[in-house]
Amino acid sequence: MKQKIYLLGLITTAIIILGALLKINHWPGGGQLLILGIAMLIFAFLPLALRNHYRTEGNSKNLALHIVTWLTCFVVFGGMLFKIMHWPGAGKFMMVALPFPYVVFLPVFLIVTAKDKNFNINNTVAVLVLLAGVSVFSALLGLNVSKERVDDSMSLSRSYNRLEAALDEISFPAAQTPAARKVDEVLKVIDDYQSLIFSVEGISEEQWNNDPWIFPRPEATSIANKALFIAGKNPTYDTRLQTGLADLVSEFQRSAANEEITGKIPLIFDFFETPDDNLGWTQDMFVVNPRVWSLIYLDGLETDLKLLKAGL
Repeated sequence: MKQKIYLLGLITTAIIILGALLKINHWPGGGQLLILGIAMLIFAFLPLALRNHYRTEGNSKNLALHIVTWLTCFVVFGGMLFKIMHWPGAGKFMMVALPFPYVVFLPVFLIVTAKDKNFNINNTVAVLVLLAGVSVFSALLGLNVSKERVDDSMSLSRSYNRLEAALDEISFPAAQTPAARKVDEVLKVIDDYQSLIFSVEGISEEQWNNDPWIFPRPEATSIANKALFIAGKNPTYDTRLQTGLADLVSEFQRSAANEEITGKIPLIFDFFETPDDNLGWTQDMFVVNPRVWSLIYLDGLETDLKLLKAGL
């Protein structure tokens, strides 16, 4: 039985290492191999290894330790996989995974081993070192993956700005249709938003267009707190863009040639109305999102609107 477990462990390790190498180099199949390898680790190798260890050396007193060990591996490796694959909820998963070994596993480990007079203290030290290594690796993984996503987004923003510059050099007839006039109104609001953001961040639009990486603290959230916050008796956020997009979407839907296009219009603008919450979309886009992605969204929306205007 042990030989089969060792063989399964070697195969699982090989799949994970190969998947990691492919993923690092952005080669096809890396993600699929990582998913397969980590699934085999969590649901095949670890349960078999822990079960075999419990049957040969364990007792009823440390059954909880074996269960918590598997649960800790499930949370930690699952969080890593979610972060690597950019799946929804990865950030929240990692927030649970990072402290989990210390909050759940370590107390159970110390309680169980404290009752064993023959237990070697060196094992406790080794476990603590391992936990520290897992935490450091997970934190570095999270930072690295986030940096890659931000870098990719910055490159996308630069492409938007270059396309927008080319569109600005083309002369279009004055807006005649209601839809075209609505587009101009929304474009003006976008310019106001960008000016407010650049002013608060201490950079110019030209600097952003030429070098988006100059943006300070790109991974922080809530670009709206300073740039779009409206103080007063009833403080709120600037919702002009939300209102303008709602009007524009309604106008496009009224003038759309067929129902299929009508259904796709909110998706094109990444805009969905929230009738029960007049701040819903604004909060999602400018408060919850990383600050730099909110600005990149404005670049993309501005480019899309100018392309649409060219066809009106």
